[in-house]
Amino acid sequence: MSIRNPKQALYEQFAIVAKALGHPLRLEMIEHLAQGARSVEALAAKLGQPIANVSQHLQALRRAGIVSAERDGKFVHYSLSDESVLSAFASVRGVAERQLAEVDRIVRGYFDARDDMRPVTREELQRLMRDGLVTVIDVRPADEFALGHVPGATNVPLGEVKAWSGSADAGKEVIAYCRGPWCVMSFEAVAALRSLGHSARRLEDGMPEWKAAGLPVEVLAGIAAK
Repeated sequence: MSIRNPKQALYEQFAIVAKALGHPLRLEMIEHLAQGARSVEALAAKLGQPIANVSQHLQALRRAGIVSAERDGKFVHYSLSDESVLSAFASVRGVAERQLAEVDRIVRGYFDARDDMRPVTREELQRLMRDGLVTVIDVRPADEFALGHVPGATNVPLGEVKAWSGSADAGKEVIAYCRGPWCVMSFEAVAALRSLGHSARRLEDGMPEWKAAGLPVEVLAGIAAK
């Protein structure tokens, strides 16, 4: 087959992927699917969106090769096609962080107001855990924790942080993580713990980045995406 302008043909294909990523709800869907495979119904519930709307966006992502689908009985489970999707998401995020003034305004106005300390790197966290110096908490919902978490982490969903803090080991620093580097839950958890007198910091990113780095992941037996 002869292609008159192969470069233009390639760019048209690249643009399909870029266009699929160019919607805030789809980016949020990618963040959720990075935690584990989800059915349309489960993803719609997470996002607070109508099933039909979520299904339409999933089909756009699927056509661009960003997500894949697998049928399990009456459910179709969607997942990210491979780790390159996370890399593309991180690249988009990185350009926006460096170049858009509005991103800086949001970070300073909301995120830094809750936690402007340097987050813990993955390498540092592994060392602190080996030395028994920290308590690691995963503040995502229980179903996301079950699909994969840092070995040794305790699941403390954000709404339970204050109650849990009363039984926390006061001699250890608490390290919180959730879905990714700008996941609101870890910022809120750290702010709450510090207000209660605990030493607390965030992991620099979240579970998807931990897994993508090839670090060990613990999964609760018998848990399947719904």
